[in-house]
Amino acid sequence: MESATKISSKWVLDPTHSELTFKVKHMMITNVKGEFKDFSIDIEGDDIFKSRISVLIDASSLNTNSEQRDTHLKSADFFDVENNKELSFTSTSFKQTSDDDYELKGILNIKGINKEITLTSEFGGISKDPWGNEKAGFSISGKINRKDWGLNWNAALETGGVLVSEEVKISAEIQFVKHSKI
Repeated sequence: MESATKISSKWVLDPTHSELTFKVKHMMITNVKGEFKDFSIDIEGDDIFKSRISVLIDASSLNTNSEQRDTHLKSADFFDVENNKELSFTSTSFKQTSDDDYELKGILNIKGINKEITLTSEFGGISKDPWGNEKAGFSISGKINRKDWGLNWNAALETGGVLVSEEVKISAEIQFVKHSKI
């Protein structure tokens, strides 16, 4: 009697087609964009929509295209990268709100401080690439108050207002590839 072979699958981050960015208002008049170049996402289960999602971000991979600003953001005034090597996010729920829209809730950890956040996720769909790989895509967005995680540094402006807003807009374009194994 032959036994049935069980095939399991896992969704794996496609880092070459994914990005994790943020925007912060500078001098109350423009947005400054930054990104984390090194991050990973683990999905615990075959079904993306029913699985726990864990994100690890290398804090030192922060890049705003300004070496001076990056050095300041990595200092104890902000992320304190020397003592806090990673940021993390662990989902607590992923609920469908309309056809392709989802609400993603989870715990964001920055500098050892855990706070629940809610993100909006748009499911772009599942498709096969020219090489036969099954891929899934998501656009994710949300806002946080940086002071909730002890990112408090600021400077008052002569004209009123502050140099850096408290609100940080988070945005991610994420693509996964499905890996099957026996």
